Amino acid sequence: MEITATQIADIINGTIEGDINSTVNDFSKIEEAQSGTLTFLANPKYEQLIYKTKASIALINSSFVPSEPLPKKLTLIRVENAYESLAQLLRMYDEFSNNNLVGIEEPVFIHPSAKIGESVYLGAFSYIGENAIIGDNCQIYSHCHIGKDAVIGEGSKFFSGVKIYNKTKIGVHCTIHSGAVIGSDGFGFAPNKENEYQKVPQIGNVIINDYVEIGANTTIDRATMGSTIIGNGVKIDNLVQIAHNVEIGINTVIAAQTGIAGSAKIGDDVMIGGQVGVVGHIQIAKGTKIAAQSGVGNSVTEQNQIIQGSPAFGIGDY
Repeated sequence: MEITATQIADIINGTIEGDINSTVNDFSKIEEAQSGTLTFLANPKYEQLIYKTKASIALINSSFVPSEPLPKKLTLIRVENAYESLAQLLRMYDEFSNNNLVGIEEPVFIHPSAKIGESVYLGAFSYIGENAIIGDNCQIYSHCHIGKDAVIGEGSKFFSGVKIYNKTKIGVHCTIHSGAVIGSDGFGFAPNKENEYQKVPQIGNVIINDYVEIGANTTIDRATMGSTIIGNGVKIDNLVQIAHNVEIGINTVIAAQTGIAGSAKIGDDVMIGGQVGVVGHIQIAKGTKIAAQSGVGNSVTEQNQIIQGSPAFGIGDY
């Protein structure tokens, strides 16, 4: 699909410098760009690349002032935040490319009691369990399992191989990537007098609220009792483990290989770097930023701190 500089500028409220009729049909990294592609410059670290790029159109921040001549065939679109504007365009491209799947492939198992909404896509070899509810415009790719009494909100998308256990509730417009397992048993075992471990049945569920994205091979355990809760707008990377009865506040982001132990409560707007470990039964205050490979062993009660280390403490002291 070709789109002109004028059309792009209208979408992202940008100002054009150059050929208003310049067209693109793809996106590219600035160092690999070819004619007919759109690229961007947001980080000053990469400024030198824009003077050599072969892209037809580049998104730049309004504050950018070139220190060298730009390629003659390059059209600029100035915006307040080039990275944010690029994300807006990529979302539109992704929706245009991937949201036309509708219908039920064969073979698919749908329990007679399950309810399937309008304009739903079910990929081959998927399983929809007893009393499950799939909202309108959902896309369930091949080899997905939706368990008994699960509820999937409107517009959610599950890529191949996602497993949703019984009683899980997922909000609207969530995205779950391949291999993720939502609602598996929490790690609950009680030792007896012979020091043998007896399983504690996990009878709760997982509740994932709206606009959540969960990366590939991430696991979120069901609660022992009650619910493991993921708040609105949370973004979880690949290979993250979230244990039973954890609660994660709205708009929190969690990078890969992080592990959060049972009953920890993570506040709103928290940022957790890669390979972080959080012990169970503690609270992390709103706005906390936890640096990669940190180990958090105590509650963080002061909001908007940056902490690092194992054990983690204030980054300035660290």
